[in-house]
Amino acid sequence: MDPFAAHPSAHPRSSRFRESRAVLLAVPFALIALVTVVDVLAPPDVHLGPFLVAAPAVTASFAGPRTTGFVGAVAVLAQVGVAVARTSLTDLNHTFQIIALVLISAFVTFFAHLREDHERQLTRLRSVAVAAQQVVLRPLRDRMGPLRIASVYLSAEAEAQIGGDLYAAARTADGTRLLIGDVRGKGLEAVGEAAIVLGAFRAAAHLEADLPGLVGYLEAAVAADPDRGADGNGGPGRPEEGFTTAAVLDIPDEEPALRLVSCGHPPPLLLRGGSVVPLQVDHPAPPLGLSEFVDTGFTAQSFAFEPGDVVLLYTDGVIEARDASGAFYPLPERAADWPGDGPEALLRHLCADLLAHTPDGYLGDDAAMVAIERLGHGA
Repeated sequence: MDPFAAHPSAHPRSSRFRESRAVLLAVPFALIALVTVVDVLAPPDVHLGPFLVAAPAVTASFAGPRTTGFVGAVAVLAQVGVAVARTSLTDLNHTFQIIALVLISAFVTFFAHLREDHERQLTRLRSVAVAAQQVVLRPLRDRMGPLRIASVYLSAEAEAQIGGDLYAAARTADGTRLLIGDVRGKGLEAVGEAAIVLGAFRAAAHLEADLPGLVGYLEAAVAADPDRGADGNGGPGRPEEGFTTAAVLDIPDEEPALRLVSCGHPPPLLLRGGSVVPLQVDHPAPPLGLSEFVDTGFTAQSFAFEPGDVVLLYTDGVIEARDASGAFYPLPERAADWPGDGPEALLRHLCADLLAHTPDGYLGDDAAMVAIERLGHGA
């Protein structure tokens, strides 16, 4: 499966879940068979029939109402068989056991229905969030001027909420501008705030003459959002809790350099000849939405970006991914292992390595990466 289309482990994880559920389904049937055989062979004063209620109860924890009801019906038939084998259906003890088993099976089947209905609602809500995010986060073109570009968005595990990682690129009269960012928080609120940042970038990237002016425009757009920092339940926003880390780059077509404004975002990595250099700015700005609390202004810093160089942008979901021992993902070291074959190959290498680093390939947070390669003249 193409990792640039979706989380590489999404479908294998679903397949593993179906396989594990099939294995789990053998447990209640084995329990029914075991209890039935032992109960038939047990002395007259020993009754194991009440243990049959465990079969539908266990099934309800992982299966739907139909499967739970079917297992409950099998358990009832098994109890009927025990009654016939040991005494008769009219035996008072077995009659009450059968009635109790029917009632409990119906009860757990109903709760399996409620659980399945709740899961269906959560799936619909997640689908809405994913659709909204796909509309907001448009795919980047693989060629813009003298640049080759690749991007990837890795969703966290299925149970996690949609995050607010974002990226965008825009052509100007003499170069390309790129943005990568991470909205604080998760869910539809984060997607909405990401849409504000992306919309402001797309509107102003080719209008603002200099990079600090563009970042100032993004800051104004984020600060003007009345719902910034909302609690996710419709509560009032707290501006100091709603912010977006971002790195904004301006890459001229004719100059072997790039200009960078960093707003509290992890530093991009420059890959050149097997070495990896973090592009640390001397005067970082606060995250977007917090300049009113720390008014330092926005300063662009220049770095060399020559033909053959690759710049890697990423969000903190990459470097904060942990392995089984709790160690963070060592992105610079792993990027240095890349043999070199274009930005798309770099991201494929890092995606596979990142998922291998995390337990079972599950990410605790969404992660985004953008790789940009400067081509030589005439390429």
